[in-house]
Amino acid sequence: MIVVSYIYFSTSAGPRYMRDKKPYDLRNVMIVYNFIQVLFSVYLVYEGLVSGWLSDYSYTCQPVDYSNNPNTLRMMRAVHFYFMCKLIELLDTVFFVLRKKNRQITFLHIYHHSLMPICAWIGCRYLPNGHGTLLGVINAFIHVIMYMYYMLSSMGPHMNKYLWWKKHLTTLQLIQFSIIFVHNIQMFFNGCNYPKFISFLLTLNSLLFIYMFGSFYMANYVKGQKQKSAADTCSAASSSNGTIKNKVE
Repeated sequence: MIVVSYIYFSTSAGPRYMRDKKPYDLRNVMIVYNFIQVLFSVYLVYEGLVSGWLSDYSYTCQPVDYSNNPNTLRMMRAVHFYFMCKLIELLDTVFFVLRKKNRQITFLHIYHHSLMPICAWIGCRYLPNGHGTLLGVINAFIHVIMYMYYMLSSMGPHMNKYLWWKKHLTTLQLIQFSIIFVHNIQMFFNGCNYPKFISFLLTLNSLLFIYMFGSFYMANYVKGQKQKSAADTCSAASSSNGTIKNKVE
């Protein structure tokens, strides 16, 4: 119901509510929100590494442990906190709606934010540790950088000169899902005692994200850059022609 309500608000109710209203000024709220998200993400990276991925976890095969081992329970608590963070992150889109930034509410954005709470809930309920938790650690690391960018961006236009690395966020997302793809597809070949259906879903989902983030990158940073360069060339040519004409006259 949370996810369904989120989709309905983001795509229908929210934009209709804001149609005749001025955008809300949420600068201070967003600075605090993004700073808290950075702290949450740092905590998740630390807990994920200390609970297993820096010590006794295997990167080729890590079955789920349902015992009361202290590290197992610690990872379980981290997975639960990760799930709660995925629900809190739905506010990203709420802020877009209230600020009338509808252009940023893309299918990729809605799909990503709708799917992650469901995946995190499945992890919480059935797979609270083991092989799949590397996804959460990598995702949290990406979010440290991403929410740091959002925090600086929300401080105002004077911070733009420090935000030259925007397109590299998409590159990091592509690297993230490529690692997740490789990390999960090996489950079908090494005989690991980890649910193959979950590995299949993670593999398929990582491919979908690679395609969507790749398309976004091509449209915004490759084709967009080419179009901008072509426009600059035309503008320079027009200016040059105008100068020559003036000199002739």
